Amino acid sequence: MRPTRVSRPLLLSACAWTTLSLALGGVAHAQTAPAKSAPAQVDDVIVTATPYGVTQRATTIATDVLNDQDLAQAPAVSLGDLVNGLPGVRSTDFAPGASRPVIRGLAGPRVQVLTNGLGQIDASSVSPDHAVATDPGEAHRIEIVRGPATLVYGGSAIGGVVNIIDDRIPEKLPEGGLEGRVSTQYSTVDNGRGASGHATVGAGNFAFNVSGVTRQTDDYHIPSSPISQALADAEGVARADADKQPNSWSKLNAWGLGGSYIGDKGFVGVSYKSTQNDYGTVAEPEVFIKLEQKRWDARGEYRFDDGPFAKARASYGHSDYTHTEFEGPGQPGTVFNSDGWETRGELVQRARDGWNGAVGVQALERNFEAIGEEAFVPTTKIDEQGLYTVQRYDRDRYGFEGGLRFDRRTLSAVPLGETAQVERKFDNWSASAAAFLRPQAGLFLGVSLSRTERAPSEVELFADGVHVATAAYETGDRNLDSEKVTTLEGTIHYDRGPLTTDLHAYRAWYDGFIDERRTGAEVTTDEGDTFPVYRFVQTGADFYGFEAEAAYALWRSGDRKLSLEGAADYVHADTDLGPAARIPPWSATARLAWTSTLWDLAGEVRRVGEQDRLSEGELPTKGYTMVNLRGAVRPFADRNITLFAEGHNLTDQEAREHASFLKDIAALPGRNLRVGVTYAF
Repeated sequence: MRPTRVSRPLLLSACAWTTLSLALGGVAHAQTAPAKSAPAQVDDVIVTATPYGVTQRATTIATDVLNDQDLAQAPAVSLGDLVNGLPGVRSTDFAPGASRPVIRGLAGPRVQVLTNGLGQIDASSVSPDHAVATDPGEAHRIEIVRGPATLVYGGSAIGGVVNIIDDRIPEKLPEGGLEGRVSTQYSTVDNGRGASGHATVGAGNFAFNVSGVTRQTDDYHIPSSPISQALADAEGVARADADKQPNSWSKLNAWGLGGSYIGDKGFVGVSYKSTQNDYGTVAEPEVFIKLEQKRWDARGEYRFDDGPFAKARASYGHSDYTHTEFEGPGQPGTVFNSDGWETRGELVQRARDGWNGAVGVQALERNFEAIGEEAFVPTTKIDEQGLYTVQRYDRDRYGFEGGLRFDRRTLSAVPLGETAQVERKFDNWSASAAAFLRPQAGLFLGVSLSRTERAPSEVELFADGVHVATAAYETGDRNLDSEKVTTLEGTIHYDRGPLTTDLHAYRAWYDGFIDERRTGAEVTTDEGDTFPVYRFVQTGADFYGFEAEAAYALWRSGDRKLSLEGAADYVHADTDLGPAARIPPWSATARLAWTSTLWDLAGEVRRVGEQDRLSEGELPTKGYTMVNLRGAVRPFADRNITLFAEGHNLTDQEAREHASFLKDIAALPGRNLRVGVTYAF
């Protein structure tokens, strides 16, 4: 691990952390996407978008929440596959071991994946075959924020944020001295075995947490050939039927420990986590990946008795990450290393006459290194410092929101084949403003306007080599400017009587959209493989679309309810060079659900449309319809034990995810029966 150089913004943030720790020391002397709980809970407080928290039905930002109950019965899959199917959210679907979220058609460095509000400090945004280092099985809650109005997290969240929130550093003492959950499940489509659990125990003013997750799958079953009909027609190859998707196995083990001191005015705690994730790449028949990460975190909060600020928060995370690609048993190939830290400090203002707000500082340093013949990005050091404020004025019937952020991001590298270091520095400003009305009970109307700037990533600047995962020779451009987007979004929340709806419509205009385009040239390797050459360029772009959810209670009596639910989304994306690549088609879902204290049952039909608006080099993707059925029963009087089952893709449809680089050589899994049990205590 390289020694880190401490920057001035880091010293400021470290001082904030030290001050908070000392203050709390003084206290010591004095404490496929799983179905959401539907409809979205009106009292859910979203902490990802704003430090002071806003209820889900009172925010102009598009959000979704998967709570502990949802996650207890969720499939044991990677993050992208878990959230796939939520409105506006799809998956890169690279392999069962490595799938990242796609939000409103955007992925990679435009979607920020967080753990408790801090970055992963991994290499998952570098390539679609790189897994996210945090597994959903570790989560107590997952918040998804769609769109760029997330100034707390800067330009890397220009497309959205997925925040995985765990209890590894407890923030409150457990009720009765012990709280937790264990869950286990089995799936037939891949012979999948998974288990996860976490427990928090209290001892005086201290709370300690232990957590773990394990899952293992074989190659999954598919309804037909791995090769799509479009690829077979384009290249004149045969579509031989196959029972399984080759090299789609996975094996993950992760565990963690944490502890906190919890006083009358706050808490302070530390945690450690170890992750090991092995998986087949699917892209190549013999290539598999071994991922390892060791991560340390510290977090705390202090609540003031009086003054302009209600509380101060600070957090710090440090990670050592290694990702090794094996070309066969005992044959290590390219190695990717990522080590570094991220820290954040916030002061949350005291609420006064409807006014809430916060100011914060954030800094990170990450060292990225690629070693081996297929290293297509040079060793790069990334430094970033950010300063932001977000404010909200809420007068019940109407209100306003706004935010401002400044980021400085520096990337330093010696480009491949060169000897001189290149340094690019980007100063970016982002701002947002919103207004909202509550013209009657249960109705919320909002409109927001944001301007966000994103610095190019290390891949977009410095790539120069064959990238096997994308089957292309990728060439960066070290002269790229920051990407800028202006987004206008309208919001409607309605929750009155039997009807609940949530609608977001948006349009985003990009100035200097960074796009990867085919040049027409080809490169042949020493092994005789030929790859098309792609180059990162900047162009104008126009994205627009919507996401909608609705639920109607057909019948209700006591704790029993029969409801009709639906969701739909659509995104359209054009650039000055033509349609943007890998944009998901429209989707629509209809569901009939029964819920009660004793048991739940839901039947679902999901339709995903055809995508024939294509970038150069893309092939069309056929639409598909999936039929799913799930149920859960709590047979014992205390209701702490839940038995659940799900039938997915019951008609065994051939389906492909257009957002995936592998869609034409890898079909989605076929018919699957998944059963499991969860116990909460």
